[in-house]
Amino acid sequence: MKKISEKKIHSIFEVIVVVKGVYAFLEIVTGIIAFFVTKTFIVSVVAFLSHGELLEDPRDFFANYFMTIINNFSIHTKYLLAFYLLTHGVIKLLLVVGLLRRKLLAYPVSIVVFSLFIIYEIYRYFHTFSIPLLLLTILDVVIISLTIHEYRYIKSHNVFS
Repeated sequence: MKKISEKKIHSIFEVIVVVKGVYAFLEIVTGIIAFFVTKTFIVSVVAFLSHGELLEDPRDFFANYFMTIINNFSIHTKYLLAFYLLTHGVIKLLLVVGLLRRKLLAYPVSIVVFSLFIIYEIYRYFHTFSIPLLLLTILDVVIISLTIHEYRYIKSHNVFS
């Protein structure tokens, strides 16, 4: 079996960390939008998007499911969602910047924080059985594995900032 070079491992690490950073940025933007968007606007967007499906099949599971969720969406839930997305995104973005800049402290902190995210994601998965959440959890496991590898490498070769 051919061994992957350190350069390739580092490149994979950087690509995955950048993807994590983009995702964190999108969480921040979504959190800001969630904070300012009104419930009326959200209901009208979901109604507009599901209108065709409901005309075609008034018992459409997904369209009715989303309409029920949105109609039960409270202001408290909106602010909680906005706060969660903003804090989650900012924390991840700060860690990503630290990792890309090879800040030594960012490695163990990222490992701990991403591990905590995984615990929460697994908990949520067993309540939702969401495939995207499962894929996100797998990505986080890969990131942690690569972060551990990078951390060991840069410590042994004194390559950190």
